[in-house]
Amino acid sequence: MNTIGNLVWLVFGGLVTALGYIIGGFVLCCTIIGIPFGLQCFKLAGFILWPFGRMAVSTGASGGCLAVFLNILWILCGGIWIAIGHIVFGLFLFLTIIGIPFARQHFKLVEISLMPFGKTIVDKP
Repeated sequence: MNTIGNLVWLVFGGLVTALGYIIGGFVLCCTIIGIPFGLQCFKLAGFILWPFGRMAVSTGASGGCLAVFLNILWILCGGIWIAIGHIVFGLFLFLTIIGIPFARQHFKLVEISLMPFGKTIVDKP
């Protein structure tokens, strides 16, 4: 079931969204300061390509003050808008019965799109 959900997700916007994150990641990696943020864009792109059957978890070594600082900078420079976009799409998808599994994926993406530093993507057990 996860494979079918992921394929439908890719066709109806997941691929385009992932490409946007990949392009943004390449642009951010062109500067020295933007490299950590570009790497997070690549992590988000991988998660958006195949969200069913995977989840974001906090890493054991959170990175301390640096991860907190980078998460705050991420939120201020657009992370809040990405998270709001996922919330809005999730709410719209919850209006239909067939959209509920996709809405749940959008709500799952809110966590990592708001604060990606100190998180990793793992397969669900």
